[in-house]
Amino acid sequence: MLDTLKNLFGFGPKVDYSELVKQGAIILDVRSAGEFSSGHIKGAINISVDSLGRNLSKLKDKNKPIITCCASGMRSASAKNILTSNGYTQVYNGGSWGSLQYKL
Repeated sequence: MLDTLKNLFGFGPKVDYSELVKQGAIILDVRSAGEFSSGHIKGAINISVDSLGRNLSKLKDKNKPIITCCASGMRSASAKNILTSNGYTQVYNGGSWGSLQYKL
């Protein structure tokens, strides 16, 4: 149970986010459009966590790595759960977009 919670909130094994991006990972920013427009990681896709379930068709390849991010890590954890429960196989919670950009 504790390991599941750690992985859900991004505290699991260390992830090399820059390597995932080199391999073609999608950076999915799940903040609102207004938050996204005030600053984001270059090349990130913006789909708010509230509309993610209705927009899964925008993420066509369920086997392509996806790194979720938001303002603090809470919404990105929810997004990771939505994606994995819909069959996406390589989903990583990158936490806040501000800290994630320094890991790339």
